[in-house]
Amino acid sequence: MFYVLILLFIGIGTGYIFRRVELLHKVEKTISLTIFCMLFTFGVTIGSNDELISNLDKFGYQAALLAILGTAGSLCASYLAYRLIFRKGGKDEK
Repeated sequence: MFYVLILLFIGIGTGYIFRRVELLHKVEKTISLTIFCMLFTFGVTIGSNDELISNLDKFGYQAALLAILGTAGSLCASYLAYRLIFRKGGKDEK
């Protein structure tokens, strides 16, 4: 866990240091494509694991419940953050 957080902060620091490098602004456009390719590879890896697929009925309901509740919690938290951050003078801007 801490390893991931340390890597995250190292990435943030590196991005801040090199924020004016013009080449990195061109790389920014390929980030979505890279994420889609990684998700596709992840899905293929999971789908090709016979042991995982054979045990899907045991863990499928728990995984689906965790995914749904995690998504709902993220949506609620982002809505609250939006309401708190973009409120000026007690009134929302629209």
